[in-house]
Amino acid sequence: MNEFWKKRRWPILGLAVILAAFGWLLFGGLDKNVIFFLTPAELLAKGPDAVDRPVRLGGQVKPGSVQWDEKSLDLRFVITDGAGDVAVHSTGSPPQMFRDGMGVVVEGRVGADSLFRASSLMIKHSNEYRAPAEGQRPQEMYRTLFKDQPK
Repeated sequence: MNEFWKKRRWPILGLAVILAAFGWLLFGGLDKNVIFFLTPAELLAKGPDAVDRPVRLGGQVKPGSVQWDEKSLDLRFVITDGAGDVAVHSTGSPPQMFRDGMGVVVEGRVGADSLFRASSLMIKHSNEYRAPAEGQRPQEMYRTLFKDQPK
């Protein structure tokens, strides 16, 4: 038994350390570093459990909800998925194509006051690139990206 332990002590200890580290990542530290993707309805369903946790929130910008102050770079709007609405506050310039009805993904945290404070704002758009046809202006192509606008 003593000879067995001398020969296999380091591999067994190394495996134990690896398993302990994996267990800590899986059950302890990983949930604090993972950013979950939620819809507004899912975020609202979490209630107080969602407060001050990093989240990616995805949905549509509710028409008529955008409030933009160019001087202070203060942007406020509401994200909806049809089943729930979440008020969002962001600082900094929004992406150029940001509009009412546009699909967006915001990353940040919801506060105890139910206001989602976004640290980043991304717009959803088609992943297909198509060059403009002869004589077509790129601005005409943007219409296909916006919901409820004629093509």
